Amino acid sequence: MRKSNRFYGLSIVLCFLLMGYGLPKNIEKKVHKELEKVFLETGIQLNAIKVGDVLNAKLPKKLNGDNFFKVYKDSTDLGYVFVDKAPSKTAQFDYMVVFNAELKIVHTKVLVYREEYGGEIGSKRWLKQFLGKTAGDRVDHERNIDGIAGATISVRSMTSAMDQILQTIGVLKAKNVL
Repeated sequence: MRKSNRFYGLSIVLCFLLMGYGLPKNIEKKVHKELEKVFLETGIQLNAIKVGDVLNAKLPKKLNGDNFFKVYKDSTDLGYVFVDKAPSKTAQFDYMVVFNAELKIVHTKVLVYREEYGGEIGSKRWLKQFLGKTAGDRVDHERNIDGIAGATISVRSMTSAMDQILQTIGVLKAKNVL
């Protein structure tokens, strides 16, 4: 009887471990599809960028090993991708930010928006405001990012998230992680 309980317990732990790494499958497929469009390549691979706890504590946007990746194909570095969630009025939305090898934003995408209102932040027209931004740039919904009527919370949330990842990139560059 004890052996079966141990086996059952180990099986549960193994399932959690296997499911706990990487992006959720539905998000992973969308990320790969977008990356193939951005870099005009198929067979793109992701390598998680991990940082130590001490450095991570200093970062505006925390890196957990499952949200910031080096993008490459074969032995060629193409750039980086950051995938995360940000709060909307009553839920969260999934988004991604793609950087080229020089760490300049070349693409942003709202992957999944779960609210009835505010989904306009997923429009290419609004998201293009972030293109070309680098670690030295700051973005703010009151100063240099246009708002959207009816999407105020989501605009603030996405703009804040973008500013935090840009600051994080700056810290990682200064610490020679990137």
